[in-house]
Amino acid sequence: MLSVRHLVFDYPGHRALDDVSFSIEPKTITALVGPNGAGKSTLLRCLAALDRPFAGEVTLDGLDIHDAPRLAHQRMGFLPDFYGLYDELTVNQCLAYRAASLGVPHGEQAARVHQAAERMEILDRMGDKAGALSRGLRQRLAIAQAIIHEPALLLLDEPAAGLDPEARMGLSAVLRALRDKGMTIIVSSHILAELEDYSTHMLVIREGRILHHRALDPMSKQRVRIRVEVADGEHRLVDVLSNEGGVTELTLVGSTCIFEYPASAVSRHTLLKHLMAADLHVIEFAIDEQGLQEAYLEQVRAAEAARALPKLSRGS
Repeated sequence: MLSVRHLVFDYPGHRALDDVSFSIEPKTITALVGPNGAGKSTLLRCLAALDRPFAGEVTLDGLDIHDAPRLAHQRMGFLPDFYGLYDELTVNQCLAYRAASLGVPHGEQAARVHQAAERMEILDRMGDKAGALSRGLRQRLAIAQAIIHEPALLLLDEPAAGLDPEARMGLSAVLRALRDKGMTIIVSSHILAELEDYSTHMLVIREGRILHHRALDPMSKQRVRIRVEVADGEHRLVDVLSNEGGVTELTLVGSTCIFEYPASAVSRHTLLKHLMAADLHVIEFAIDEQGLQEAYLEQVRAAEAARALPKLSRGS
């Protein structure tokens, strides 16, 4: 759906994006993560056809967005980290104005306004002025404006900034619902725990380069990490697992073993049957899902280790 190839963007004296390439699958929610200054906001602005890169290309369903930005804007929605609303306009007026400015046909505007407000659960606020809304409701209105033209791609830069926990949970539910309706979403945020609630993929950027891009669903992989805990006999557990075909990276922590194993349901069912047949008192058998924060830190550590290798080679 979205393809980015060899993107380069320079500020005076600083390269913000350095040969960035990746592809985004349709109907996914990608968490764009990285430290401050990594290039997240610059990348989103390039994807939104607001900044033209020095080199490279971005295509959305085959359309080069920088050659045809107006056409691209009809297919995408963008909410920057700092956005403005017309405080003296009502919610209804804000949405109607945005629909008209995005080229929604006049005969469809009222229906689109109602649909966007309904999706963002602000129908009961249609007569309220934007300036009188709470931070969470203003965020919902801003997202409603970004999706009022039914974009295929939605780009959000720090959408949860400043929201209270309840509003963040509401935002998570909204983004999952939009994905279920067929929308593809890219979300940049520093709040990794919040991203974990709804993201399907993780895209790690650091110093303007892509470190890693992967699916977060453990079942999308051929192998997963399994966690098995027994009430007693942990040494027998290690012995049984060590003799089990397919078990790798086995570690024992107390009475719990964590290891890599084939992801298929049949393989895991067979393994559990073998553990029970060995008369082990299994009290937990589960996929040990790697959290988004853990996955992000793992990629950062790997990148730092790889960067240190040439220095060690020169010093040896």
